[in-house]
Amino acid sequence: MDSTKHWGEWFLNLRVPPSGVFGVAFLARVALVFYGVFQDRALLVRYTDIDYHVFTDAARFVTEGRSPYLRATYRYTPLLSWLLTPNVYLSELFGKFLFISCDLLTAFLQYRLLLLKGLGRRQACGYCVFWLLNPLPMAVSSRGNADSIVASLVLSALYLIEKRAVAWAALFYGLAVHMKMYPVTYVLPIALHLLPGRYGDHRSRHSFQARLWELLKRLCNRALLLFLTVSSLTFFVLTFGFYQKYGWEFLEHTYLYHLTRRDIRHNFSPYFYMLYLTAESKWSFTLGVAAFLPQFILLSAVSFAYYRDLVFCSFLHTSIFVTFNKVCTSQYFLWYLCLLPLVMPLVRMPWKRAVVLLLLWFIGQALWLTPAYILEFQGQNTFLFIWLAGLFFLLINCSILIQIIAHYKEGPLIERSKYD
Repeated sequence: MDSTKHWGEWFLNLRVPPSGVFGVAFLARVALVFYGVFQDRALLVRYTDIDYHVFTDAARFVTEGRSPYLRATYRYTPLLSWLLTPNVYLSELFGKFLFISCDLLTAFLQYRLLLLKGLGRRQACGYCVFWLLNPLPMAVSSRGNADSIVASLVLSALYLIEKRAVAWAALFYGLAVHMKMYPVTYVLPIALHLLPGRYGDHRSRHSFQARLWELLKRLCNRALLLFLTVSSLTFFVLTFGFYQKYGWEFLEHTYLYHLTRRDIRHNFSPYFYMLYLTAESKWSFTLGVAAFLPQFILLSAVSFAYYRDLVFCSFLHTSIFVTFNKVCTSQYFLWYLCLLPLVMPLVRMPWKRAVVLLLLWFIGQALWLTPAYILEFQGQNTFLFIWLAGLFFLLINCSILIQIIAHYKEGPLIERSKYD
């Protein structure tokens, strides 16, 4: 195979209709759900995510007319526990089927967005395979993790923005931010994307006051005001409604906990060891807040540089947010992996280099998991080695992002397969 070929071209040689690929992906996820039932009953190590039991217990409290926050470690919106009440009334598997359905909806939205970019049906589906048949999202959703709901909401918002259905996009965006806070970082690139013309196209032959007045006039754009109004109303209506019902504990567990969280347990974050060593220090909170500074600087720079391609900008946003976050677990990787199939057609990278970067990504995780396993299961103090492995993984992720940006080619895609 030519090393300069596009990442998804191999799929064009497989005359498999998109419906067949989606069908296989669905059956694989269903099989994993039922395999999980077997493993939970037969083996000591359970397949089902511990958080899924937390969701179900919280839903049970809701069906009894009580607060979902009576369940310790429930740190989510009450909306999630309401959605999962069929776990109590029907079957405990309901939530897993909801999550794998959202997983497939995410892939379908990827497919539709790629069609909008000009790809043919089979090639668009070829890129979606990197999500549909990816073991990580398949395992995570079938184990009972709810992140697939947020992924589908984010993709819905991006798809509707591309379709210029701004009000509906804002509704889904406000709901996504309510469910999980990380999509709030998209607000700047979305705002710049919705502005008429191109930000920064009018340069400084005019006075500062004239340019400021021109910017203010553009900020009064109908699409931007509509998006900000509808998304804000959606978020605040949900927040106010749940605050009225559950009080301060709703704000504390749904929002404030995640803003002030300082997780000193080992994770992929480059900050975890610092936060672990300073856990009892008076500077602990200050250091935790200061950790947001690199994120803020990088996210702002990326917003102004790439807002024209909103999907690519959102991918960079999410990757940077996860990589430099105070807490980072493997489930967080799904936040940007759901956007990767949309980015791949515009990243003109030789497939050999892409394979090398992918291998480095897995090697970085393996190097981290080795001392983490020794710490958890053998009780040896390997915190320093975990931190060093985390720094190496940070370097790998930054290198991958640099390579993606370096090989990114902005522009429409018109790549129709002869099979379409």
